[in-house]
Amino acid sequence: QVQLVESGGGLVQAGDSLRLSCAASGRTFSSYAVGWFRQAPGKEREFVAAISSSGRTPEFGDSVKGRFTISRDDAKNTVYLQMNSLKAEDTADYFCAADKLFRRVARYADPTEAECWGQGTQGIVRS
Repeated sequence: QVQLVESGGGLVQAGDSLRLSCAASGRTFSSYAVGWFRQAPGKEREFVAAISSSGRTPEFGDSVKGRFTISRDDAKNTVYLQMNSLKAEDTADYFCAADKLFRRVARYADPTEAECWGQGTQGIVRS
């Protein structure tokens, strides 16, 4: 099992960018798919993006398509979420989740099924 630690959150202005990192421990990280989710105050958890173990065909939530990208560097055991053209509505706590099955971290996943979760990192976007 891997353990996940998110970083890279912060306070930015609308239109700025942030790059979040999801760093994993464990030798088998390359066999895991990783998803990013977010939760804003008073709202339900929302799917943001996911990447398979192979790195092909990433998925994105409708609200972030065209603005966010996801990538992975297995040599560094890290998955990145590049967030561009940020909006105030992107303000949330961002979490990464990992599982060997892509469907458990992808767009229509039940997040409770994912094998492991990080503790989250907060992103605040001021308009």
